[in-house]
This record gives sequence, structure tokens and C-alpha cells, in this order.
Amino acid sequence: MRQRQDRGQASLELALCLPLVLVFMLLFVQVAVVVRDQLAVQAAARDGARAASAAAGATAAATRAARATTGLQPLAVSAAQSQQAVTVTVRYVQRTTVPIIGPLLPNVTLTATATMVLEPP
Repeated sequence: MRQRQDRGQASLELALCLPLVLVFMLLFVQVAVVVRDQLAVQAAARDGARAASAAAGATAAATRAARATTGLQPLAVSAAQSQQAVTVTVRYVQRTTVPIIGPLLPNVTLTATATMVLEPP
């Protein structure tokens, strides 16, 4: 008698839980994409600072190196040079594009800064 009452229970539980599990999986994918792009922005800032520390035109060298490092577009690169160091800041707006989750989340601005000592000429 008990078996007849429990028939279909697993299917019903799966049908109720599956949308929630799907949303969490898509959210995880969106977070992973943002983390990947943040790492790329950090690498671009480091490479831009390295190039700017050895070049005469700090901003142009930093921009070329940062854009060559990553395929993210558009990157906003700025460089500030002092007597002994150069600081490069890279900004990128990551659009949330994962289906279902993307439209619910705002775009994320990723920023990274790197400072390197100027190399002697």
C-alpha cells in the first residue's frame, strides 16, 4: 500500500528543485567569468607597468602592453609617473552576459593597479 502513495515523488522533487539548481549553476558560471576577467585585467596592469617603467612615453607604452596582454576590449589604461616609479591603472567593464542570470545582475567594473620602479635610461 505504501509503495503506491510514493510513486512519482522523486520526479516531483526533481521538477521543483531543478530550476533552483540551474539558477545557481548559471550564477557560478557568471562569477567564474568575472574572476577570469579580473585576473586578465591584473595581468594587463602588471605588463603595462613593466613596459612603462622602461619606455620614454609611459602612457603609450602601458596602453600597448596592456592591450597586447589581454583580448578584453575596451580597456581604459592610465599611467602616472613620478620621479622614481610609474603607476598604471587598467579598467574594464565586464558585461554580465550569462543567460537568465546576466540580465538580473549589473555590469561589473574591474580595476587593477600596478606600480613599478623606473628603469635607468
